[in-house]
Amino acid sequence: MGVTRRFGTITALDDLSFSVPSGRVVGFLGPNGAGKTTAMRAIFGLTDLDAGSVRWDGRPIGARERRRFGYMPEERGLYPSMLIAEELTYLGRLHGMSARDAAVATARWLERLEVADRAGDTVESLSHGNQQRVQLAAALVHDPEVLILDEPLAGLDPTGIDVIGEVLVDEARRGRCVLFSSHQLDQVEDLCESVTIIDRGRLVASGTVDDLTTAGARRLAVRVEGDRDGAWAAGLDGVTVSEIKGGEVRLVLGTATSDAVLDAARAAGRVTKFDFERRRLSEVFRESVGA
Repeated sequence: MGVTRRFGTITALDDLSFSVPSGRVVGFLGPNGAGKTTAMRAIFGLTDLDAGSVRWDGRPIGARERRRFGYMPEERGLYPSMLIAEELTYLGRLHGMSARDAAVATARWLERLEVADRAGDTVESLSHGNQQRVQLAAALVHDPEVLILDEPLAGLDPTGIDVIGEVLVDEARRGRCVLFSSHQLDQVEDLCESVTIIDRGRLVASGTVDDLTTAGARRLAVRVEGDRDGAWAAGLDGVTVSEIKGGEVRLVLGTATSDAVLDAARAAGRVTKFDFERRRLSEVFRESVGA
C-alpha cells in the first residue's frame, strides 16, 4: 500500500495502492514506462521501496511467503543451456519440493503446456513461443498461491495464447491470485475479470472489465459501405471519433443524438452497421492514460 520507488529524479512508483483478489485473473496495464515491471519486482523484493509496503493476506511479505509465489519475468529467467525437465525439477526443489514431487509436477506442466516432447532439449533450442510456455511452467511448477506474470502473451501465436490463457483462467478458478501485464488489450479483455491501470507510477483506473467498459457516455459503431476511412464522420458535430478500423467508426455521443448520426451516415452511403456498443478495453486504456 502507498508504494513509492524513485530512481534518482525519476519516480517509477508514486504512492501506488491497489489490491488483487484471489480467484480472479487481473490485468495489470499501463503504457511503456508506467511502472508495471517495477511494481512486480517490488512484490518479490527485487527492488527496494522508498515508502509503502506490499502485503499478502494483510501481512508483510517475507521470504517464506515468496516461496508460495510464482513469477514469470518479461526477460528470459531460465538457464539457456540446461535441459528443460532438469531445470524445472531443479527450480521446484528450490521452492522446497522433494525430487519426486518436482519431477512429477514438471512432467505434468510440460504436458499441459504442450511442450512435453521437448523435455530433453535446452531452452535456447526452442522457439520464442515454446520458451514462453516453459517459462510459465517454471512459475507454476511449485503450485504457487500467487502468480505474477510480466507480458506472458508477448510473441505468441493464437494457439499459444489460447493454451496459456486457459491455464491462467484455470489457476484462478482454483482460488489462485493471478496478476499479469500485457499490451495485447483484446486478449486481456477476453481473459480478465478485472484490470488495474497505472500511468507514471500512479493508479488511474481499476475495476471489473464489465464496469469499466459499460461506464461513461453512450457509444455507437457505424459502418458506411465503401468508406474504409470513415470520412463521413469527419466534422460531425456533437460526437468524438474514438476509433476507425476496417471502415467501422466508433463514436462517443456528446450533444449529438443517434438520429443525427444515422442521418449523416445515410447521407454518405448505405449503412451496413449501426449499433450501440460498450467501450472496448483499449478505449478505457486510452482515456485513462490520456492517450
